[in-house]
Amino acid sequence: ETANRHYAHVDCPGHADYVKNMITGAAQMDGAILVVSAADGPMPQTREHILLARQVGVPSIVVFLNKVDQVDDAELLELVEL
Repeated sequence: ETANRHYAHVDCPGHADYVKNMITGAAQMDGAILVVSAADGPMPQTREHILLARQVGVPSIVVFLNKVDQVDDAELLELVEL
């Protein structure tokens, strides 16, 4: 927390039992970080998270690719380096 900003972490698991909590938390967000495994790719709940974030008015979403060290795809690695 700073004089101008307040940062909070809200974990939004993909399980259906947590959708209500995710909507409640997301409604107060100015942005979101969507973590996607480069090795596994998007999961079924990835699209749901994006749609819910948009529906509650989250204006910005940043995609963070993790596990990039486990990928040998040159095209994907080039994308990550951008």
